[in-house]
This record gives sequence, C-alpha cells and structure tokens, in this order.
Amino acid sequence: MPIHALSLTHSWAISDAAQHVPVGALLSAPGEDEAQACAIEPATMPDVGLWRCDLHDERLTWTPSVYALFGLPREEALRRSLIVSLYEEPSRAAMAQLRAHAIRHRRGFTLDALIRRPDGDRRWMRLCALPIIEDRKVVRLCGTKKDVTAEYDGTG
Repeated sequence: MPIHALSLTHSWAISDAAQHVPVGALLSAPGEDEAQACAIEPATMPDVGLWRCDLHDERLTWTPSVYALFGLPREEALRRSLIVSLYEEPSRAAMAQLRAHAIRHRRGFTLDALIRRPDGDRRWMRLCALPIIEDRKVVRLCGTKKDVTAEYDGTG
C-alpha cells in the first residue's frame, strides 16, 4: 500500500469526543472489574472493538474485536511494545506523534493505520483515541479500533 494512502485527521477537542468515540465501557477506573468492562462490544457496531491504555504502566485492555483485528489469541499477554511493533511505518510514526499530542494537549484523534499481523496479513485499522483526564492530567487513552481494509483494497 502506498504511503500516501495513510489517512489521518486532525485532533478534536474533548468536548466533541462523545460524538465520535463510543468508549463508555472502557472509562471505568482502575480496580473496577476490567473483565466485565471489556466484555462489552458496542451492540450497534459489532465490527468495532474497544481498547484502553493506562499511561502509568502502559497496560493495554482490549475487547475481542481488537484481538481479532490484530490476529492475536484472546489469552495473549498484551505488551504495548509488541503491539506498536505491528504498526508499519509510517503508521507507527504517525500514531506516536498523534498519541504524544493527545496526551500533551488533552485532545482526541483519529488515524487510519496499516498493521501487519503475526501471520503476515496486512490490515488497515481506523484508530480513534480519547484522553481520559483525572486531576487535570491524562491518565488513560481509550477508544475504538475498526478494520477498514476493505476501504483500501477496493472491496468496500
């Protein structure tokens, strides 16, 4: 896939986030029942998975659709460093830049990123991220991940 196909949007203010990212199930505070929170898939969008990254320890939490998108078994121990390595350049660089901007400026973002699954299959993913703020500090990022490969390979 040519680099110019990489699509990203500008960040959007937190006040607009609820209109763009259905992340209610992942807004629970640390210590709450994560298994229950992450068992919920948006009923109106079964092809959209939810994710969360706690910034204090980089711990990732995914719903089943995200595991499927990345081609990983649900029992796979998620390490952010491994997951980031699955992003192809320039998607990895764009994601890192937008993530840093989101944390620094408390803004959400959307990015279409190319990933290579462990089985070698390449997938396009629409990543939507929303910062979660506690005491005026971003403590988590959460959002959605959706397989949009069909939009890029002409079948969608």
